[in-house]
Amino acid sequence: MTSAIIVAAGKGTRMGANVDKLWLEVADRPIVAHTWRAFNDAGCVDEIILVVRAGMESHFAELAEKFNFQKKFQIVAGGAERQDSVWNGLNAVSPATEIVAIQDAARPCTGADLIAATVAAARETGAAVAAQPVTDTIKETADGKIIARTVDRAKLWSVQTPQTFRVAVLRRAIAAAREKGLVLTDDTAACELIGQPVQLVKSTAPNPKVTVPADLPFIENLLRS
Repeated sequence: MTSAIIVAAGKGTRMGANVDKLWLEVADRPIVAHTWRAFNDAGCVDEIILVVRAGMESHFAELAEKFNFQKKFQIVAGGAERQDSVWNGLNAVSPATEIVAIQDAARPCTGADLIAATVAAARETGAAVAAQPVTDTIKETADGKIIARTVDRAKLWSVQTPQTFRVAVLRRAIAAAREKGLVLTDDTAACELIGQPVQLVKSTAPNPKVTVPADLPFIENLLRS
């Protein structure tokens, strides 16, 4: 059984004060509804856990009814940090779950093929992540003002979501981070902490995350196309 945890408990402060980016209307529905739809329609996913800010549970339940999401789902409250929210989601998955995919709620363009590819890679390796090779020239700086050196981009990848794991692997990785008092914003970093290999799954189609207002026109075009 495969479960998806959609992490929707963040504040999204870079979008601007008093703006909840997940509920911005893009291509005729809230951003989070597009993300939920992608996993609702993904044949390889059996259940969905939505991790939301406390007090928002009823809004997500209404969203499911409005857009007729039929796949089994649960809504649970998030934690103080992203890894705490993922942990809460893990504690809610079905006991039969073998594979779990973690998805940013603000990444609405993820395709079914990419979801399935990360699930297959996680079954093979134990952990997998959607990613793209870095194409821009990368510079390193010590003070944020002056370039110190050019970094070789040949081995650099930009990771996205879904980040997909065997459940036992992710539980062990996050537990290790929590035991050490580390706050990690990326689930694959927890795998690195325990020496778990993570397979890169190349994202061949655009899979952007909504972070700042300038992202919205591009994402709107992707969703409409």
